[in-house]
This record gives sequence, structure tokens and C-alpha cells, in this order.
Amino acid sequence: MRLEQVSVRLGAVTALADLSLTVERGQRVALVGANGSGKSTLLRLLHGLLPASAGQVWRDRAVRQAMLFQRPHMLRSSARNNLALGLWLQGLPWREACTRAVAALARVGLAELASRNARALSGGQQQRLALARAWALRPELLLLDEPTASLDPHAKREVEALVESFARGEADGPAMSLVFASHNLGQVKRLASRVIYLEQGRVLADLPVERFFDRTLLQASHPQAHLFVKGESL
Repeated sequence: MRLEQVSVRLGAVTALADLSLTVERGQRVALVGANGSGKSTLLRLLHGLLPASAGQVWRDRAVRQAMLFQRPHMLRSSARNNLALGLWLQGLPWREACTRAVAALARVGLAELASRNARALSGGQQQRLALARAWALRPELLLLDEPTASLDPHAKREVEALVESFARGEADGPAMSLVFASHNLGQVKRLASRVIYLEQGRVLADLPVERFFDRTLLQASHPQAHLFVKGESL
């Protein structure tokens, strides 16, 4: 996927401004920055949920992708049906969709809750269910918007471990490229191979993860990002 001088305007607000970047297959890209910096807007743009107001967006239409939102919507139905319906809408027969849904629930450790109303699940369980919905579609690119922001530490570790395993790829699914927004810099260190720092809709740093967390280098070359890492950004 490639963006060239892309801007996104939401009414009178410029959410992204003259943004150019490329996402390559196999990368794990973390988007960091203060609230309102443009992380969620960029994710929605990459997923095709928002149009560019200016500039060009090129994407490989053959690449399957899925997006996980910070607060995923749960249908008023069983956990299994929350997965099966999406697969059925993709064209699978209902029986096959249900079989794949159960396998996806097992993949995230929720097989025993297949019949439970999805809205009665805990926050961590709902986020794992949302991950199962995405995984069941076999995406090659997974976009995540603050996937663990509202979870307790144990649930955060569970979700993070699942995302890591999805990125690696295993016998039951392809390796996935990741683009994710996170305020958790420890999580960024653990999951990302590349870090993009946004401020007021602009990319001010785009570095390999080890260089982004080299404070001496960051202070010299990207002072705004250095302040953010220190927790001093506005």
C-alpha cells in the first residue's frame, strides 16, 4: 500500500496533511502519537473506510485485509453467530460458516463460550472474539486501533499474544502484516518492526523500532518524537 501526499479533511478539520508512506508485506507498523494526532484516521483511510481529500492511495486489491476497532461492535447473538454471519456474508454456506466460526473461537481460546451472547462477554473476551472474526477471514493485512486500550493487564497480555501469533503465521493461517495504533510503548517495542510518529496529522518520524527507541538518536533527529517518548508531548 502506498500513500502519496494524502490529506483527509473531516468538515473543517484537516485530520491528515500531505502524508506519504508505503506499507510493505511482512512489516509490523506501529502508529504512535497523542490523541488527535491522526492515528485512527490513518487506519480508516488504509482500510478504505475514509476517502482521501487530496493525494493518491494505491493498494493491492488482491491483498485481503481486516480491521479491529478499539471498541468492536457485538451483534445481539451468540459468539459463534457473530463469526459465522460475517463468513456467510462472504459467500460461505451457513453450515461451513458455523464450522469455521467454532474453529476460530478455539483459536482464541473461546470455544467453550460459543453459545454465550457476545454482549455478555467481558471486555477482554469481546476483543478476543473480534480478533477471531478477523482471523477467520484469513487476512494478509491486519489493522488494529488501540486493541488493548481498555483491558486489564491479563486481558492485554492475552490479546497481545494472539496478535503476535497472527503476525508470525502458523500452520492454521498465513502470516499477517500489521498496522496498529497504540499508546502503550512497551507493546510497540514488543510487536512493531517500524514506528510512525504522528502529530497534528503529519508524519514527523518513520523509523525502525530499534532506532525509534534510541533516545540519543531520536533527540538529535526527531525532537518532537523524543518528547513524546519521554512523556512530555502536549
